[in-house]
Amino acid sequence: MSPRIARSAIARRLTWLCTTACPASLLWATQAFAGPPYVTDDPEPVEYRHWELYLASQGTHDRDGWAGTAPHVEVNYGPIPNVQLHVIVPLAYAAPDQGKSAYGIGDTELGIKFRFVHESDWAPQVGTFPFLEVPTGSEASGLGNGSAQIYLPLWLQKSVDKWTTYGGGGYWFDKQQHDRHWWYIGWLVQRELVDSFNLGVEVFHSTPHGPGTQRDTRFNIGSVIDLSEEHHLLFSAGRGFSGPNLFQYYVAYQATLGPRE
Repeated sequence: MSPRIARSAIARRLTWLCTTACPASLLWATQAFAGPPYVTDDPEPVEYRHWELYLASQGTHDRDGWAGTAPHVEVNYGPIPNVQLHVIVPLAYAAPDQGKSAYGIGDTELGIKFRFVHESDWAPQVGTFPFLEVPTGSEASGLGNGSAQIYLPLWLQKSVDKWTTYGGGGYWFDKQQHDRHWWYIGWLVQRELVDSFNLGVEVFHSTPHGPGTQRDTRFNIGSVIDLSEEHHLLFSAGRGFSGPNLFQYYVAYQATLGPRE
């Protein structure tokens, strides 16, 4: 399985929060943290009794400033076959060009991925990855949502030779502010160029996140470099086709641990 970015959603929502907590209009439209190093996720969980550990940073820039995580820690574990437990704990920042900058703990992300259809010669694998954004960050400082948010997606994936494509989408719910519901969809195509290096391109779109916000369409180009079986470098970067975003990035070190065959 290709290592995933998760969870771009926290950074997106941290940035979105800045549009209400400070003058900056910093929209990070992802999915949540998704399939590193991308915003779009896949249906493939971590293998049974294996771990994925990420030390990562991601951010976004628009005409009013920067926002993101520096760093965040992501942990994924496979407790049983076809199931993955997931947590992200971020240190978040908001740095508007005009106004006060902030740095501190952001909103925590908790999730569980479940694959219910395995890939065959003709059918894709299919899974879901619902997760909860816990409002542990300061809303007043622009580092948290101030209320819990839930994402309910459906993901598909198919591989042919050295090519892999996956994507899907879902709906975001805000538990307290009912004008903050929105859709996210995305799709990615990835090719393994050599044994330790792959290259991918994704396009993703989100509907407006609430009153006064815009729909957002973006792209990313990214790669995973395998230094060894256990150690990996991940990165991606891109910008918006429409909406306020001028640039976004993700960079991470990943360790994959578990029993050997």
